[in-house]
Amino acid sequence: MKKSGQTASLVGKTTLLLVAVIVVGLTTTGLLAGSIDRRQPPAPSTSEDERLYLSGSTARRMSLAFNGLAADWYWMRSLQYVGRKLLMVPQDVVLDDLGELNLKLLAPLLDTATTLDPSFMEPYEYAALVLPSIDVNEAIRITNKGISANPNSWRLYQHLGYIYWQQKDYETASQTYAEGATIPGAPNWMEAMSARMAAEGGSRELAREIYQRMYAQASEDTVREMARRRLLQLDSMDQRDALKHILALFQERVGRCPSSWKELERALYSMKWSVDVNGAPLDPSRTPYVLNTDECDVRLAPNSVIPHR
Repeated sequence: MKKSGQTASLVGKTTLLLVAVIVVGLTTTGLLAGSIDRRQPPAPSTSEDERLYLSGSTARRMSLAFNGLAADWYWMRSLQYVGRKLLMVPQDVVLDDLGELNLKLLAPLLDTATTLDPSFMEPYEYAALVLPSIDVNEAIRITNKGISANPNSWRLYQHLGYIYWQQKDYETASQTYAEGATIPGAPNWMEAMSARMAAEGGSRELAREIYQRMYAQASEDTVREMARRRLLQLDSMDQRDALKHILALFQERVGRCPSSWKELERALYSMKWSVDVNGAPLDPSRTPYVLNTDECDVRLAPNSVIPHR
């Protein structure tokens, strides 16, 4: 009985110690956040959310043994920062095309998060997908920083290869995928992607495979949604090519552009195309395409969720 009591006492002390550690960690994180906010200068009235943050090295020193918690805090701030900006733009804007939103603090936020916790993969992924349209040099630097800190992570090579592919630097992208393919545990498709990148870097089919891989492996819902919409965009490009061909055949046969989709009803029916009540073909998001009779062309409707560029 005495031994049992001693064991219970030991367990109780251990539990109290763990609770104390958690409380201290949360308190430290709160103090760090407060200190960061106090160090921020007053924000201009025209950019209320443009706040300055501590550098990664300073935040790392201040967070003591709770770097992981502080990194999570900076990561959440990064998502909130982008989220607030997205509330002010049209719904067709995609996560990898935010260059016009003046997200000048995103790179420092992601950089600080990865300095606090170099093995934290989500900020590296976000940097590779979102930063290229804002500051491609920072996107490359932060991703390379991740590779240096995590040399056995083939996914970081995938992210870096994606950045170079976006910049149409297919040779460097191919080399990056090839280097990542040599890492133990890397999937076979990394080597295949390297070969395809060298042979058909700008092809629509390669873009489709890149976004399919991204969709399947993304750790963030926002990244997965971006990849999904890019896949819809690629499907829409194929559809618009087919519709332009139909328009060209009609114009060649009749000598003018069709005045409405109804005049193409038979052709669309033969292709088993889904149409709305007015006969307009539907894009992959189930939104009717717009017939531009002035140019005899087809375009996405303004309210379509498919990216316009």
